[in-house]
Amino acid sequence: MTQTIRYGGGGSSLGPFLAAVSGRGLAFLAFDADRATLAARFPGAELVEDADGLREAIAELGSLIDGSGGTCRLPLDLQGSDFERRVWQALRDVPAGTTATYGEIAARLGVPRQAREVGEACAANTLAVVVPCHRIVKKDGSISGYRWGVRRKRELLAREHSARLLRPVAAVPHGTAAF
Repeated sequence: MTQTIRYGGGGSSLGPFLAAVSGRGLAFLAFDADRATLAARFPGAELVEDADGLREAIAELGSLIDGSGGTCRLPLDLQGSDFERRVWQALRDVPAGTTATYGEIAARLGVPRQAREVGEACAANTLAVVVPCHRIVKKDGSISGYRWGVRRKRELLAREHSARLLRPVAAVPHGTAAF
């Protein structure tokens, strides 16, 4: 049975993006992508342009990209190896406004010597911002490559950091120290 992938494009402050959904959920979100990019990612799939049918999803994704670290409420169809899906879930557990290193993600997954493989899984991520590989940095804290450009990675991190600093502090019960 041929997989059907519906897709549509949107705009954001970080540039144009293309979103695609399968029967299970959001399967692709990328900047500067086109139909040929989808055809390469989903060989043999029936690609159906459906901007009208995906209007609400595209609007939500545009808001997510332009926002400051919200979460995607759309169902996801994470298509990758078991290891890649484990890495992508670990990335989704990194809070907005914070970063982790490739080695820290590997350690969280119980494979501390596989930081390079974590980096490869980040590079294979096809859900920009939704699976926040932009929150992963090198061991020394510096920004490394990003599939959709280092400029975008810097901007996403700066937005999330600013939003995190502006969030109100939760009330602390009397007599409890807050650190």
